[in-house]
Amino acid sequence: MEKIIPPIDWKRTDTLIALALEEDLGDAGDVTTNSVIPEDLEAEAVLLAKEDLVCAGLPVAERLFHTLDPLLAWTSRVREGEFCPKGTVLASIRGNARKLLTGERTALNFLQRLCGVATAARRYQDAAAGTSCRILDTRKTTPGWRNLEKYAVAVGGAFNHRIGLYDRIMIKDNHRELAGLDGPGGIARSVEHARTRHPDLEIEVEVDSLEELTEALETGVEYILLDNMTDEQMAEAVQRTAGRSRLEASGGITLSRIPSAAATGVDFISAGALTHSVKSCDISMDIVLPKKGE
Repeated sequence: MEKIIPPIDWKRTDTLIALALEEDLGDAGDVTTNSVIPEDLEAEAVLLAKEDLVCAGLPVAERLFHTLDPLLAWTSRVREGEFCPKGTVLASIRGNARKLLTGERTALNFLQRLCGVATAARRYQDAAAGTSCRILDTRKTTPGWRNLEKYAVAVGGAFNHRIGLYDRIMIKDNHRELAGLDGPGGIARSVEHARTRHPDLEIEVEVDSLEELTEALETGVEYILLDNMTDEQMAEAVQRTAGRSRLEASGGITLSRIPSAAATGVDFISAGALTHSVKSCDISMDIVLPKKGE
């Protein structure tokens, strides 16, 4: 699997930015800032990491501030995907003070979430160090945020699984159960139908047992997902497969279990926790006060 960082979908992201600003500003706007800050005051602010993190989402934060004021001067101080120890200045912004304060919380909401995803992705992929196993995300993403969250996963050092329901055939347990209503051989029948309808797409089959693995292998599918198997079962699956399909481990995979699961020889481990259970990173926006005499 080639490492690909999905480009940010700016059309979708601009919609998210507009919605986020709308819910924050309402009809009256930033009543506090507009009441106490002079309209023409200029200021500088920095975005500061308050904990160790992997940076992701600076272009989104920049886009948000420029949505409020295209004249704001933005300078990124680190690169996307860079590990940033606590205290690192991620970016600086100079311009109209009202716009800086108005955009602060919404920009941080985007940036903190995406840094959280990237930091988790780095932690999970690092846990598989010493093996060739790649950590994958899933479709368990925040509705509307999938492109951004999968971007952050890739920036963080892990890898993207399929993006949606359209870019890979994935025959899961419920598909198999319904296909099985027509009798034995549901996996083979499902694969045959999928190949006929979408010959250009790769196919993955989820299996719950080594017996189902054998049936899936006979179909020649490109990928097989080993669902909720023990490390011993996965190691046996690797031996039986012998490279005929690429194997993905999923279900019951915690960060602490990744080293042993990766050591079984599976090609991939998918973890929904990369996007559905991450903690947003602690980042602040601090106004840079002028030195005395300036």
